[in-house]
Amino acid sequence: MDKKNIKKVVLAYSGGLDTSIIIPWLKENYNNCEVVCVSGNVGQAGELEGLEEKALKTGASKLYVEDLTEEFLTKCVFPCVQAGALYEGYMLGTAFARPFIAKRVAEIALAEGADAICHGCTGKGNDQVRFELGIKAFAPDMPIIAPWREWEIKSRDEEIDYAEAHGVPLKISRDTNYSKDKNIWHLSHEGMDLEDPANEPQYSKKGFLEMGVCPEMAPDKPIYVTVHFEKGVPTAIDGVKMNATNVVLTLNKLGGENGIGLYDVVENRLVGMKSRGVYETPGGAILYHAHNVLETICTDKETQHYKALVAQKLAEIVYNAQWYSPLTEAILAFVESTQKYVTGDVKLKLYKGNIINAGVTSPYSLYDPEIATFDEDEVYNQADSAGFINLYGLPTKVYAKMKAKNRLN
Repeated sequence: MDKKNIKKVVLAYSGGLDTSIIIPWLKENYNNCEVVCVSGNVGQAGELEGLEEKALKTGASKLYVEDLTEEFLTKCVFPCVQAGALYEGYMLGTAFARPFIAKRVAEIALAEGADAICHGCTGKGNDQVRFELGIKAFAPDMPIIAPWREWEIKSRDEEIDYAEAHGVPLKISRDTNYSKDKNIWHLSHEGMDLEDPANEPQYSKKGFLEMGVCPEMAPDKPIYVTVHFEKGVPTAIDGVKMNATNVVLTLNKLGGENGIGLYDVVENRLVGMKSRGVYETPGGAILYHAHNVLETICTDKETQHYKALVAQKLAEIVYNAQWYSPLTEAILAFVESTQKYVTGDVKLKLYKGNIINAGVTSPYSLYDPEIATFDEDEVYNQADSAGFINLYGLPTKVYAKMKAKNRLN
């Protein structure tokens, strides 16, 4: 792009280290262009406090704060919980939110008549792909500025140097300089000592965990929680009906207090490298577990097994920035069809980082105690199993006889 033609830029703005210094950097390097900031509220709570003042003070002309929390929970997070979609065990917290933030940034950029959209993602991360594919889905011809692919800054320490030189206020210090991403669903930690997989995360260090406590510091007494689902969607906690946001907030509190949802993983990034991350997902861990328990009694064997294959593909799609694709729509339609009878209550015991099954009920349960019992019954004729085994085992028998005939090992 010709920088001379860039008069107005819409910046996906979080107020974190990267996007905080991007505002003055854009004005320095793109002809003192107007910078309009857009912050997607996906439940990052206190991180939004003072954001407008900070954006304006560092050179932005305005800040949009768009509440996307309920939308991204109901349209993305809960469908993925219904699917059981996990990427290498990761509950996709950052990946869930990015498509919805990118969509709104693109919509505002078009409404503002912007000449370009800017984001603060690094050239090594997944989020640059997630943002840019999301933007392409709604503003396909919009130029994109990615400072990490242009500027001479090479590290987070150099970013802090730049911020200090330009009077940009920061909430972090060099000693607490983890790269973090927070929304209502999760909090991620990367960088610093975590870059070496040999280092144990400092779970007990004050200020490291933000959504809960480490299991050792959780109460010595377990607590019980009951999650109610309607067609695979969580709608009530302990008998109290709630919207999606309050379901997650309630479970975050319960899970966090009991050390639930910590996950330390070296994952395979989209861009080809391995990266170590530590995730806090207290409410999400409870929801994934509870939904899986409910499906064990409400979903037939073949659907349950095939759905697991679909879940892996959906997780890869979400992780790999392909949310806005025909395949995503098709998979979500399939998942929705499997949830028709996934209604009921799941009772769980939370204790020092553990989620323990404590009972499950459903009006549509496929579990029949009369058939499953070890006691005498009049439904299941055990003598029938002999003929079933003979037929089911016929290929094994024929193969064994062939090997014996030909004296094969």
